[in-house]
Amino acid sequence: MNFSFFKNLPVLYFYLISIVSFVIANIVRDQSITIYYIVLLIGIVSFFVGIMRRVKSK
Repeated sequence: MNFSFFKNLPVLYFYLISIVSFVIANIVRDQSITIYYIVLLIGIVSFFVGIMRRVKSK
């Protein structure tokens, strides 16, 4: 699998993905706990990827 498109994404997109993931996680928390944890994990990972990319760019 080629994940080179992640290298070209601006840092802002990772922060937006994390915010959207946290909002979706809060919406689906009562309906499905499995989807809640999956989306929450996506949000946390994308947030930390954004932080790491920002630190590397400075």
